[in-house]
Amino acid sequence: MSSRPCAGSVISSRRLPMRANSLALRLFLSATAWTVIILAVTGFVLTSLYRQAVERSFDRRLDVYLRTLVADIATPDDATDKFPQSMSEPLFELPLSGWYWQVTRLDGSKTEVHASRSLWDGGLPRLGDAGVRTSVIGTRQGYVDGPEDQRLRLVERNIDLGDQGRFLVAVAGDAAEIEDETRAFDRALMITFFILAAVLLLTTGFQVRFGLAPLKRISESLAAIRSGSAERLEGKFPVEIAPLARETNALLEANKEIVERARTHVGNLAHALKTPLSVMVNEATARGNNPFAVKVREQTDIMRDQIAHHLERARLAARMTVIGTVTEVVPVVTALARTMEKTHHDRRLAIAIDAPDHARFRGERQDLEEMIGNLVDNACKWAQSRVEVGVIPERMEANRDVIRIVVDDDGPGLTPSEREQLRRGRRLDETKPGSGLGLSIVLELAGLYGGALTLGNAPIGGLRAELMLPAAQAG
Repeated sequence: MSSRPCAGSVISSRRLPMRANSLALRLFLSATAWTVIILAVTGFVLTSLYRQAVERSFDRRLDVYLRTLVADIATPDDATDKFPQSMSEPLFELPLSGWYWQVTRLDGSKTEVHASRSLWDGGLPRLGDAGVRTSVIGTRQGYVDGPEDQRLRLVERNIDLGDQGRFLVAVAGDAAEIEDETRAFDRALMITFFILAAVLLLTTGFQVRFGLAPLKRISESLAAIRSGSAERLEGKFPVEIAPLARETNALLEANKEIVERARTHVGNLAHALKTPLSVMVNEATARGNNPFAVKVREQTDIMRDQIAHHLERARLAARMTVIGTVTEVVPVVTALARTMEKTHHDRRLAIAIDAPDHARFRGERQDLEEMIGNLVDNACKWAQSRVEVGVIPERMEANRDVIRIVVDDDGPGLTPSEREQLRRGRRLDETKPGSGLGLSIVLELAGLYGGALTLGNAPIGGLRAELMLPAAQAG
């Protein structure tokens, strides 16, 4: 387990993904946008339809007056000189009232015009071609500018009475009535739609908030499983969400079974390889210092180390699929310190520990023991008299909780040339016990957890090994 690491070698940690936006907020904003669009389109359509209805009603009123004029022209009463005889609307008598009629004789050498008194000395313009509708009986409707720049709704019709002549009959009314009626409808519609939108948004917000509450519970439960405070999704869920909860629990159980099978296979493989290697070593040892036996022992030692290394990697990779395991850091560090003091009691090493009680590692205890044990054992083998172990909980970017485990020794440290010589599995000093694979295991295990191992100079004079690992929030 002893291999002096190369200073500055780092395994970069995997960054956690950025937290996604709230699903409830996105659904609410989407519902709000669609509500506004739908109400705006509906309001535009209703306003257009209502204005057309008001115009048709206004045109029917004007058409009644126009028919009355046509009847008076076609059947004049010789007993009176009043024209027209049947028009009894007082507005046609008030000057510039906005209500006018006009009859223009189109045949003859001289144009003859009869008009309502409300026109005073003015006249009605004729309709152009733009924005004009024509009915099946030849009546034309549209807007014109009348006296005093009044906006008028006008209907006109050409009448051919044969021997009596041809006439253009026109009746106009103040279009302000149409505008006032439409504006009143628009105000009522806006108030109604505003209330309707508020009710719809409140209803949508209520449905989103309480309809997605089971998903929020599942999210919180998954976070609890990931942090180690729970092992499965608990509680009752709606019929629509219950299958998701069941499948998630089944997935967790299947994951645990796969991990257990992987561990069993790794253990079986280790036992299967151990016996033939032991036989080879025993046979080579029995032949003493024979060159062939020496070479066999040398190669079997390498095979043993490599098999142990790759079996450990397989074991770690299998264990990393376990979700929700949390380990208290202080008991692990304290137990390792006592063990190392006993192991190196003849050198009288002092191992100082500085670790808060709430420090928790998001992973399995044996993995933490493997990593810290290798680093502390390595420090004890090279230290003169003192080893310091510090545990520092931190919060990184994107609210990521980590713990930094710092192991310092007061040994000789490393020179630049020694750092260049170090590679995975290669040792600087063959007099120190161990296989030389301890650092490699720490590096790979830290990488599997998304952590990092950084090596540098310790303030007390030797080597500093700084291990960064994911932390779990205190429960």
